Amino acid sequence: MSTGTPASQKIALEFKSTSLTVPVLLLASNDTSLVDQQLKEKVAQAPEFFKNSPLLIDLQKLNSQNLAIDVAEIVAVVRQHGFMPVGVRGGNDKQNSDALAMNLPQHSIHGSNAPLVNKAPAKTLPVPVQEESKEASPPVENKLITQPIRSGQRVYAKGDLIVTATVSAGAEIMAEGNIHIYGSLRGRALAGVLGNVDSRIFCSDLQAELISIAGIYQISDDLKHAAHKPVQISLDNQTLIIKDI
Repeated sequence: MSTGTPASQKIALEFKSTSLTVPVLLLASNDTSLVDQQLKEKVAQAPEFFKNSPLLIDLQKLNSQNLAIDVAEIVAVVRQHGFMPVGVRGGNDKQNSDALAMNLPQHSIHGSNAPLVNKAPAKTLPVPVQEESKEASPPVENKLITQPIRSGQRVYAKGDLIVTATVSAGAEIMAEGNIHIYGSLRGRALAGVLGNVDSRIFCSDLQAELISIAGIYQISDDLKHAAHKPVQISLDNQTLIIKDI
């Protein structure tokens, strides 16, 4: 009797290489109290954006300066602020072993990612981790959305994202390229999410909770001067530039 898979059996799963939008916490201090304080301040700026967010903990900078840190302790700190750690990178043998004991995998280091905790005046969101792939890069895929994007919905485009309707408060739209919104933007819009600093956001009515280009962001309190206006948003030397259209 054959023990092979029946020809009629459906395929239940598939493994694929892909690009993952995972924020990176690049630690520059082993003072967990200081990290705790600055994470609290960062989350307070955009609580819905960071809520239940996956997080990759980067220990490379600490280890390059011979600054020891307890992996279990830092994991507990980030979890306390609502993050969900998905692994570590740049760790030494003990740190990697400790992470594995908590079912957190080790990630290889490649490319550069903006830190979540940044001493620079500019507000910076983490640039996603782009996993290495042996497959050919897929073609750019622009996306057109003609229906309102409701609260709680998330939309992602590998190219440009064009929305001809309203983006509601609590909704989130992300694009590797530009974002065009021909209705009101009341939620969050993140362009150039893989680090493209030339990406732009075009909006007919700016009421956003958060806007971001290549990880540099501003929240609603920073946008009052441009509220209810048609604007073009670009990035210049790590600063968001908002101009009337």
